[in-house]
Amino acid sequence: MLQFRDLRADEIDVRIAQVKEGKGMALLLYKDARCDMNILDETVGAYNWQRSHSRDNANCTVSIWDENKGQWISKEDVGTESNTEAQKGLASDSFKRACFNWGIGRELYTAPFIWVSSDKVTGKYDKFSVAEITITDKKIVALSIKNETTGNIVYTFGKASKATTAQPKATAKVTPKKAAPVTPAAAEPTPEPETELPFEITTETYRDKFRAYKNEHGITDTQAAKVIKDCGLTPNSPDADWEKGLMYMIAMNGGIIQ
Repeated sequence: MLQFRDLRADEIDVRIAQVKEGKGMALLLYKDARCDMNILDETVGAYNWQRSHSRDNANCTVSIWDENKGQWISKEDVGTESNTEAQKGLASDSFKRACFNWGIGRELYTAPFIWVSSDKVTGKYDKFSVAEITITDKKIVALSIKNETTGNIVYTFGKASKATTAQPKATAKVTPKKAAPVTPAAAEPTPEPETELPFEITTETYRDKFRAYKNEHGITDTQAAKVIKDCGLTPNSPDADWEKGLMYMIAMNGGIIQ
């Protein structure tokens, strides 16, 4: 049975999904198309997979050669345009989604809700990275996020296991920082919300995931309507906008956004 390995920390991008002025920001985990290409080459060989696009790049089909069957096995998915270079972004997004169908990076769908409070960022242009991640049975069980702008770890989830943690390859010697002295006045920080999606995501579009989260948590129609209005969503909104809407609703349900 064909199986693709888990993503390494250095193969996962972190992007800002939403900013709440004075409170903080929600982050999302992504992979890029180069990551998919590299893993396909690594796992099945550069000559044993191919991709094709249809419907003006909206759909992508990724095919892998099956030696036993003596034929190409194909999986297809649809993408959404990016804000810049729409056609190129559309082709890239549909390719990445088709690779999700093959199982590449599917563990990203199990990521917890990532919230970073305003005291841990300098602004909406901060850059973030995955410092450490542990994946067990295709589920993220531990995660830490680093603010590259400040150099600090700003989010942690679960407890990493040295045996199973996927970390980026070492690129430079890291000098351990001295622990800051503890003063009597110092109070323990209030733990950040670690709201996980409490359901297995099996649907294909974020609009479906939005509806599933609403039903799972008993979000009222009035509350959902507020999210839809605040995010400017319509039935024809691209999937990327519904993804932001989902993150907004999770934050609202967790009391982060009123």
